[in-house]
Amino acid sequence: MLIHLHTYGCQMNQYDSELVKSLLSTADPEWTSDPEQADVILVNTCCVRDHAEQRALGRLRQLVHLKKFRPWVRVGILGCIAQARKGELFDQIPGLDWVIGPDGYRELPQLLAGSGSAPGVLHSDAGESYDDVIPTQLAGPTAFVAVMRGCDNYCSYCVVPQVRGRERSRPLASIVKEAEGLSSAGVREITLLGQNVNSYRDGDHDFSDVLRRVGAVSGIERVRFTTSHPKDLSTRLVQVMSEVPQVCPCLHLPAQSGSDRILHLMNRQYTRSRYLEKIAMVRKYVPHVAITTDILVGFPTETDQDFQATMGLLEEVRFHGVFSFRYSVRAGTTAAAMPDDVPESVKIARLETVIERQRAITRELHDARVGDSELILVEAPAKKGDGHLMGRTPHDEVVVFPGNGANIGDFCEVKIMEVRGFTLAGELLHIRESNSLQRVSSPSSHLRCCM
Repeated sequence: MLIHLHTYGCQMNQYDSELVKSLLSTADPEWTSDPEQADVILVNTCCVRDHAEQRALGRLRQLVHLKKFRPWVRVGILGCIAQARKGELFDQIPGLDWVIGPDGYRELPQLLAGSGSAPGVLHSDAGESYDDVIPTQLAGPTAFVAVMRGCDNYCSYCVVPQVRGRERSRPLASIVKEAEGLSSAGVREITLLGQNVNSYRDGDHDFSDVLRRVGAVSGIERVRFTTSHPKDLSTRLVQVMSEVPQVCPCLHLPAQSGSDRILHLMNRQYTRSRYLEKIAMVRKYVPHVAITTDILVGFPTETDQDFQATMGLLEEVRFHGVFSFRYSVRAGTTAAAMPDDVPESVKIARLETVIERQRAITRELHDARVGDSELILVEAPAKKGDGHLMGRTPHDEVVVFPGNGANIGDFCEVKIMEVRGFTLAGELLHIRESNSLQRVSSPSSHLRCCM
C-alpha cells in the first residue's frame, strides 16, 4: 500500500503526522511524495487562520479529483479542520472518504485495513495523549517532543481549544524516555512542544522540571520550547533558562496586541504593562535572550490608536522576530459574535506596516552580530549549494557558511561576516564533532506552535 501524507500548519501538526506514520507502521506501508502514485492520500490540516484552511481545502479538492482516473484511491482529511467541520466536509468535498480529528489517529490502521467503501468520521478520544506512541522518521540532528496537548485559555479569536481539546500533560517519565531515544539516535537539539508549555503539570512537576530533566539527558546539548503564554511565564521557569546551559537563550512570547482594550477583548488575561514586566524579568535572568512574538492586527473594533499601541510595543521591546497575521473570523470562537468591522484593506495595510518595521528592527539586531563567533549546529545543506551548510545559533538565528569538511550534526564555530536578508553568513573557524544519524523519533522543522 502506497500512502501519501501532506501536512499543513504548526510544529504540532508536523509532530502529529509522524505519530500517524508510527501508528500505521504495523500495516507495513510504503510512503510516497507523489499523490498521483498513492493508494491512500492523507492531508493533515490547520484551521487556526482562514488562509491556511482555504489552502488545505483547495488542495484536498485537487487530490479527490485523482479518483476520476484511479477510482480505488481513498482520501482522508486529518487534523484541526477535520475536528472543526466533521461530517459537513463530505458535502463540501464530494469523494472524500474519511474525516479524522487529532485525537482519533489510533483507529487509522483498522480503517485502512477495511474496505473503505463508506465515508466515515472517526470518533476522537478527548483524553488522548499518545503517551506510548513514539513518532519515527529519518531526520536530522534536531527533533520535536510534545509535552502536552490541547489548551484551556480560550482566547476569543482562537479555535485551538475546540479542535484540540482541553490541556493534557504527558508524564514526565514518558517525555524523558523519548528524549533519551532521540539522543541515542544522534539528535542533539530538542524542541519541546505544547499550545502553552508554561501550564504543564505532572503531579508536583511543572515545565521547569521538564527543562531540567531533558537538559540532563546525555547527548542532548540544546533544548528549545514553544509556545509560552505570557500570563503563565514564571520566575522559576526563567531561572531554569539561566541555570541550565542546554536551554537555549531564546523565547517565543506571543503578545498579540499592545492595546489593553484589545487584549481584554481577546481574553489574553494580561495587560501591556504586565507583558512588559515579563519581558524585563526574562532579560534580568537571561540578558542576551532573543525574544520573538505573535502580532494579530485587525481584531474587531481595533482603532488606529489601538494599532499604534501595538507599533509602540514593537519599538519598546525590539523583538528579534515577529509572526504577524491579520484577523479572520473563526467559527465557534467568542470573537465570531463580534462585528468584523475593520475593513480588509485596513487589515492588510496594518499588517504590512508591522512587517516592514519589524524587518528593519531584525536587520538592525542582525547587523550588530557581524564579527561575533557562534557555535552552530549544522542542520542541512544550504539552499545556495556550492558546499555551503545551514545551521542555527543558540538564539535560533539562521547561519550559512562554506562547509569545508563539516557534516550535518556537527557543531561548528563560525564567525559572522555579513547579513544577507534575514540570514547571517559566516566563515568556518572550527569543527567540534560529528554525529552518526540513525532513524530518529520526530521531525525536524522550525515552524511555530499556534497560540
